[in-house]
Amino acid sequence: MAFIIKQKVLFKHCDPAGIVFYPRYFEMINDVVEMFFSDVLQRPFEELLKNGGLPTAEISTRFHSPSRHGDCLQILLEPRHLGHSSMGVVVIAMCNSEERFTSSLTLVNVDSGGKSCKWDDAIREKITSMLSPGMEKMQ
Repeated sequence: MAFIIKQKVLFKHCDPAGIVFYPRYFEMINDVVEMFFSDVLQRPFEELLKNGGLPTAEISTRFHSPSRHGDCLQILLEPRHLGHSSMGVVVIAMCNSEERFTSSLTLVNVDSGGKSCKWDDAIREKITSMLSPGMEKMQ
């Protein structure tokens, strides 16, 4: 099961040629992760950051096609695997039926000292319910 947001490409996202400057895609990726934790897992970042955080340990992105000022993107986030303290997700941006970028991320749940720590049961249960059959689940 995927979480989807809409993002209109604004002037602030674009370079002088009117296409999205690639670092802005990483901001959009972080935005969808933050909204996923708030809207789906009921754990807003402002709550998570009080006792630790959720750094991105790894990210790999492929840019398929440029996005232009005014485009409306649908950005999809889907959990792919769940570990003791990590979660792998895929983020895909589409405009109409055209892929704009695909990104794979590994997020790590950390405590206030920056050490990885296990997901609490409520988050683990919600993420597990979103994993598609055949997706990797690690305890």
